[in-house]
This record gives sequence, structure tokens and C-alpha cells, in this order.
Amino acid sequence: MIAGVGIDMIEVERVKQYINNDAGFREMIFSANEIAYCESRKNKFEHYAARFAAKEAFFKALGSGWAEGTNFNEVEIINNMEGRPELSLLGSTQKMLYALEIIKILVSLSHLKTLATAVVIIEK
Repeated sequence: MIAGVGIDMIEVERVKQYINNDAGFREMIFSANEIAYCESRKNKFEHYAARFAAKEAFFKALGSGWAEGTNFNEVEIINNMEGRPELSLLGSTQKMLYALEIIKILVSLSHLKTLATAVVIIEK
């Protein structure tokens, strides 16, 4: 059963400015795996922006927004073996949200040179 849907979009330039101008922003928002992936890409800021949008879309799908006790860098977007993005929860964020009985999280990312967007669907 679908329990929530979230969508978000963000300008790539805005994420680029945050990363370049705010010491620690990248590590506060993105997991080590996400940083390694994005840094390996030609247009890395497009990939960072898509992942940022997915995190925002996830919290919107929860219906609560960013919940206290959760961390953005513990909401991780990874690519599976086929290259499809998947959202996984880590650390204290995973523990806190375990009680919500989420059984599946679907994520779709899209990005252009200037804009990134994501949709997240949560099933219970």
C-alpha cells in the first residue's frame, strides 16, 4: 500500500554553491558512498543535486518533513547493479524510521545541466 509520495526539484547551481562555499555541507548532506559516486562523475554537481532532491522528496513522502533524530547523510541514494537508483536508510535514521514499518522505497531521479528532480514513493 502506498503510504506517501514526495517530489522535489532544485537548481544545480544552488547545490554547487553550497558545496563550494560551505565547509562541511557535503559531508553533512551526503554519505561517503554518495560523495565517491558523485566525485567520479563528469558533471558531478548534477548528480549531487539529484541526490539532494531525492532526500527532500523522501522526507516529503514521510509526510513530516525532516524529522528530528534523522540525518540527511543517512538517507543514501545508491545505484544498483543495473544502474537504477535506490534509497536506503543508515544509522540512527534507519533506527528511528524502523517503527514506521516501511517495506519499500521507490526513487526516480532526473537531471539536466541546470535542474535536478526526484520522486519518492513509500510503501507500507
